[in-house]
Amino acid sequence: EGILQVNDEEESLEWKMYFDGAVNSTGSGIGTVLISLEGRHLPIAGKIDFPCTNNVAEYEECILSLQAAINLKVKELEVFGDSILTIFQMLKQWKTKDLKLVPYHEYLEELTENFEDISFAYTPRMAVDGKPWYADIKHLLQTGQFTAFTDGHDRRTLRRIATHFSLSGETLYRRSFDATLLQCVDGNEAQRLMEEVHEGNCGPHMNGLMLAKKIMRLGYFWSTMETDCIKQVRHCHLCHVYANQIRAPPNELHPMAAPSPFSMWGMDLSITSLSGSKLASVTEKAVARFLKRDIIARYRVTTTLVTDNAKNLNNKLIDELCAQFKIQHRNSSPYRPRINGAVEAANKN
Repeated sequence: EGILQVNDEEESLEWKMYFDGAVNSTGSGIGTVLISLEGRHLPIAGKIDFPCTNNVAEYEECILSLQAAINLKVKELEVFGDSILTIFQMLKQWKTKDLKLVPYHEYLEELTENFEDISFAYTPRMAVDGKPWYADIKHLLQTGQFTAFTDGHDRRTLRRIATHFSLSGETLYRRSFDATLLQCVDGNEAQRLMEEVHEGNCGPHMNGLMLAKKIMRLGYFWSTMETDCIKQVRHCHLCHVYANQIRAPPNELHPMAAPSPFSMWGMDLSITSLSGSKLASVTEKAVARFLKRDIIARYRVTTTLVTDNAKNLNNKLIDELCAQFKIQHRNSSPYRPRINGAVEAANKN
């Protein structure tokens, strides 16, 4: 991935340097291009003989480039690179936390002291040459020759991929499996197609895979269309606003006053439940006193009181107390004796 050639630059009073490093399964390589004040291009390339990461390779290449500029007695230099980590750390906008990169960063700062004026600028990878993704394929079909700096592996890959493409004039088409010709588009045209198709010109909003299939049915193609369509849908504001929310209630919510915190009480009394003291028997007066003192006075007036069918819970004294505070007294179903037994078993514990 070495940047060994760039387009002609405008006249400048500073030297320019473009650097890049890459690590893959076949090895690690670094490359740079120095552009003099007269516009001469000085390419430099190298190979790293030790295992390293992409970030280490970028630092190695930047150090090699600055050393070459120092040997050429360059005093003013503009540095361009596609490594956002290296550039922003040199601009002191990011901190260097990786222990492997700290020695490289310190040595790189020492090299910058040899220049009277040096600046670093981040260049996105897509803006390095400005060519579309199909430039190499189109060049192979037009001339029958490979572009510069392609090795044997790249040539075999290009020959295999080019069998699925055809050229008509200056327009490149890809043959689909059903023999349909799909026009190849660049990044700007692909972005315009995704926006227009997804925003409703060809139907309602859809998910990423459906968007990619619909664009293919319209007769367009680019290499990363499924990934790009998924990203486009994820960043769509209207899809987030009107999408079905799995956590939303099934019906529209209406504001209402806060109900009573205890609208219903279920009560069953044992011998030890009245004020925590043991009694010989739970009488009607003891139940009424417990309901008035420990329930109503402590937790406010309840709406409904549910008890079992015991006589000490169903009597005239309890009915008068419920009528006084307007409490609806209900009894549990006598046809479910197991329910009453479950409460009794809990009281035993």
